[in-house]
Amino acid sequence: MKDNEYLAMFKMKLIEGFQYRAAALAGIATQFFFGFMFLMIYYAFYQGSAEAQPMTFAELASYNWLRQAFLAAFVMWSQDNELLESITSGHVAYEFCRPYRLYELWYSRLMAQRLAAVLMRCLPIIAIASLLPAPWRLNPPDSALSLFLFIISISLGVLIATGVSMFVYIFTFLTMSPSGVRLVIVTMTEFLSGSILPAPLMPPMLQKVLYALPFVYTADMPFRVYSGHIAPREAFMNIGVQILWVVILFAVGKWCFYKIARRVVIQGG
Repeated sequence: MKDNEYLAMFKMKLIEGFQYRAAALAGIATQFFFGFMFLMIYYAFYQGSAEAQPMTFAELASYNWLRQAFLAAFVMWSQDNELLESITSGHVAYEFCRPYRLYELWYSRLMAQRLAAVLMRCLPIIAIASLLPAPWRLNPPDSALSLFLFIISISLGVLIATGVSMFVYIFTFLTMSPSGVRLVIVTMTEFLSGSILPAPLMPPMLQKVLYALPFVYTADMPFRVYSGHIAPREAFMNIGVQILWVVILFAVGKWCFYKIARRVVIQGG
């Protein structure tokens, strides 16, 4: 299978993702609800604390709305159920008989699904959140350079999230049930990626653990680059770390996938 056919799969799944407009509207409404809920919790925390916090509330508000706008890019509970069903039912055997590299094809497919979901949700959320009164609104980027670095960083974050997501399918080959694998990975990534609490607000010892793992580079780091909480010089270094994680996750995931695939036994043949 030629490389342009992987691109064709990417385009096909991207176009398919744009068909779910009702789901996108429901997602936008849900994300605004949770966005305001998180902001009120953060505001109560800031008002009740006499100590200086590592992030200003304005930075935190921007972080919160960016998280809601790009939520579909890095959440792990959004999986391709069609692929999971093909593994558990045994229909994946037909995929192995076809002349293409299955890991790369699934990787392209999952990345397209994430990108389509983000493109349908992010602009309305960003537009409306930017019109809110201070300090609740999404503020403009700290600088043009910060915006440029944010675009690079969030793009790499999508690749990291896709690489992590692929392990759900890899482990499903072993367990034959995606529920447990999904629950573990979702619980772990929700907390460690900054989806619940930004990394600077966590205890210093826990922050050391976060920066040694890939999850914080999917969401937390790009959002703090946008607000200027991470300076451009530090952002360049973190982007280098992101590139390293993209390569590691892809290489390790691909090796594990084909290693396990050689041992797969399909019932009935």
